[in-house]
Amino acid sequence: MTIHDENPFMSPPESRDRVRQFRGRLAAGVTIVTAGHDGMTASSVLVVEGEEPRFVVAVSEMAEFWEAVEHTAKFVVHVAAAGHRQLSDRFAELAPSPGGLFAGLEVTETEGGPLLAGFDPWGGCRVESATPLGFQRLLVGVIEYLEVGDLIEPLIYFRGRYRSLG
Repeated sequence: MTIHDENPFMSPPESRDRVRQFRGRLAAGVTIVTAGHDGMTASSVLVVEGEEPRFVVAVSEMAEFWEAVEHTAKFVVHVAAAGHRQLSDRFAELAPSPGGLFAGLEVTETEGGPLLAGFDPWGGCRVESATPLGFQRLLVGVIEYLEVGDLIEPLIYFRGRYRSLG
């Protein structure tokens, strides 16, 4: 067995996407978005204040999450805490989830969609639009419900790894 200092499956530096490298150098809070019977981990997010506040998330056009959003026209945004690393990997489809994404999890159905237990900051959104942009779509949801909570240590994604502020 050989122990590597770096990921042996990583592309060589000259063939890596420079835009992804640039984005990876922007620290981003980790969220899990859910709709219907699907969900995904997302870090390309934005909260927009206003009379009708909005939540914007970039979603790959190939993500199965789109089918659920198109069917329900609503979604829930969960702000991940430091203890949610495994769950974030599960919804990013990097970790196994035998029986489906929600198998074995405590889930409450809200007006905005499925709410995962253990997430204090969360919001329920109604889909306003989905605009193609690059290889993704910008999903815009009007925030209809918010639970702010007392998140002490958020989960951060930076340079391909989860981090915490502590």
